[in-house]
Amino acid sequence: MTAPRAVRSIAASADWSPAALVAANEPVVLRGLAADWPLVAAGRQGADAAIAYLKRFDGGRPVVAFTGDAAMGGRFFYRDDFSGFNFDAARTGLSACLDRIVGSLDDPTAPAIYVGSTDLDLYLPGLRGENDLPWPDATPAPMVSIWIGNRTTAATHYDMSNNLAACMVGRRRFTLFPPDQVANLYPGPLEPTPGGQVVSMVDLRAPDLDRFPRFAEALTHAQVAELEPGDVLFYPALWWHNVEALSPFNAMINYWWNDAPAFADSPMTTLLHALLSLRDRPAAERAAWAAMFDHYVWSGGAAARAHLPPAIQGDLAPLDEPAARRLRARLLQRLNR
Repeated sequence: MTAPRAVRSIAASADWSPAALVAANEPVVLRGLAADWPLVAAGRQGADAAIAYLKRFDGGRPVVAFTGDAAMGGRFFYRDDFSGFNFDAARTGLSACLDRIVGSLDDPTAPAIYVGSTDLDLYLPGLRGENDLPWPDATPAPMVSIWIGNRTTAATHYDMSNNLAACMVGRRRFTLFPPDQVANLYPGPLEPTPGGQVVSMVDLRAPDLDRFPRFAEALTHAQVAELEPGDVLFYPALWWHNVEALSPFNAMINYWWNDAPAFADSPMTTLLHALLSLRDRPAAERAAWAAMFDHYVWSGGAAARAHLPPAIQGDLAPLDEPAARRLRARLLQRLNR
């Protein structure tokens, strides 16, 4: 199998910008961008120091902790018979969860535990005040969350937002695939999913190429980012990524954002409706609708309205919030017929 190439790395500098990263449309590691953060410094002293630091900001709200038996090898996924997931989820206090992790750091039979995508400001108020990226006013405000756990693996999946993943404590390995490799990654069901997003059915640690032969092609397009504490990885929306937390204790802070306006609906809604309305039509009709989508949607829409006076462009005109509300109301009326 082809070994993935390394994600491009650049030295961290004060002149980086989210807009420039998005415009480049490729993963990149900003080495040491967060190296001076207090959480990184605490982690360098050891897991105990990092956990003590995190406990200072425990807001008292119960978090969701995911726990799986050691036999799963840290990979949060489906059961072998797909009757459910190979882990349990339960609400618990953050400090209690941290105590559970630190109490079994050296135990190879300990369960895999992680607290995933937890709102940083809501659950650890004040932490961001000491550990944060400068964010330009011109860029949409990000959603900022934290991931905490022991040696765990997030199965290959995608996010619908751009992402800056700041490695705080422990080492992480990201294996990334561009969006056009979707068919070669053998996505699982749309629901239920282990973490809210569709995951690849291929186990990156031991890919079964007899069952998933096209995955060999996906690997020729893969990139790998090996992150040390203080490194920050950027990857664009819809890039598939497998995330391995490699140390006995790990913490990561994520910044998610989109340049789409707040009134825009999720593209997943469109995909689900396309399954309902387009997928099972005759091939000739699907091809005709593909041309329609090219003209009205994928082109950006300018050509579809250029020959029409503004007064009659209607839904073809650029969207604003009132127009989006009107269009959504019409769609709901049609769906509820």
